[in-house]
Amino acid sequence: MSHVDKNKHPTGEPRVTRRPLSALQTMRAVAWSFLGIRRASGLEDDVQKLNPVHVVIGGLLGAAVFVGAVVLLVRWVVTSGVAT
Repeated sequence: MSHVDKNKHPTGEPRVTRRPLSALQTMRAVAWSFLGIRRASGLEDDVQKLNPVHVVIGGLLGAAVFVGAVVLLVRWVVTSGVAT
């Protein structure tokens, strides 16, 4: 009977444990993506840990917040008379 190491893949490579990111960490990654500022190492880390469904939900929420902020800004500029 052979000894099986639980921390090693059957090919002999160490197992990589995937810890999913929290909702806050996912939103932070989406926010950095909106800004276009991301290190390559951070991107690779996110690709391994992020759930695509959470990224889509975070992207939709981020887009909704952005559109809402632009609408509020335009309403403020129009009603305040700054635009005239």
